[in-house]
Amino acid sequence: MPAIKLRTTIAGTKMIKKLVSMAAITMMIAGTSMADTLDDVIDRGKLRCGVVLDFPPIGFRDSNNQPAGFDVEYCKDMAAALEVELELLELTWADRLPVIVTGRADVVFGATSDSLARAKTVGFSIPYAIYYAQGIVNSKSGIKTFEDIKGKRVAAAVGTVPEQEWLKIAKEWGEENLYQGYQSENEVFLAVAQGKADIGITTNTAVKPISEQYDTVDPGPRMPWTTDYTSVVGKRQDVSWLNYLNLFVTQQVRSGRYQELWGRFVGGEAPELRIPGVMY
Repeated sequence: MPAIKLRTTIAGTKMIKKLVSMAAITMMIAGTSMADTLDDVIDRGKLRCGVVLDFPPIGFRDSNNQPAGFDVEYCKDMAAALEVELELLELTWADRLPVIVTGRADVVFGATSDSLARAKTVGFSIPYAIYYAQGIVNSKSGIKTFEDIKGKRVAAAVGTVPEQEWLKIAKEWGEENLYQGYQSENEVFLAVAQGKADIGITTNTAVKPISEQYDTVDPGPRMPWTTDYTSVVGKRQDVSWLNYLNLFVTQQVRSGRYQELWGRFVGGEAPELRIPGVMY
């Protein structure tokens, strides 16, 4: 009986080794046949690039109702670098992460802050643009400083960092009931212009064009939270694609294209993308 048990054990060990070997080969074949996003885009001949078009001058529609702005040009530049066609996907602020998770877009240029919480869901490149939060106010609101906002009706776009940061302050002030969330920045701007909200929170780049567009809207105070570093968004698991996005961002800077587009759409010197004390 002991000998029989020994032979059975040996046979079982051989079988296990064979199964492990077959599994390893299967995984290798699967790995070599599985294309990443970079390969998918090239093979498809098309880059699906998501942008937010209610964020002038970064993303908007021009007088001919065509997509325009800093982010739109970045989508065009990436498609050109990949030598593929461009398919622009117009997104709301809330769409930016789901469109990547569900595979409907390959990449998103959408002023997306690179938070650790979001990084659990999607992948981020190094920063490609930097903003800070600023308010636009109704000309009759009486708001001149940040402290003047107390007791006022505040609006922001749903799913944005300004909304998240403002709700923290509203909770501290006990004024959560005065907050108004809108699905797009255009709705925020309109609410302020029409007097439905006293102040809308946006980014510094949008303040000048919006205050010039509406007679009833003036530039407001800067918000107290930190500078907003925004990144290109791709699939979290796709390291090779994220590496490509990083290289694309650096090439835009090195070629002078970053400064050219920032000067055209925003004006002035493009912000330094490196964070003090951190090397990219």
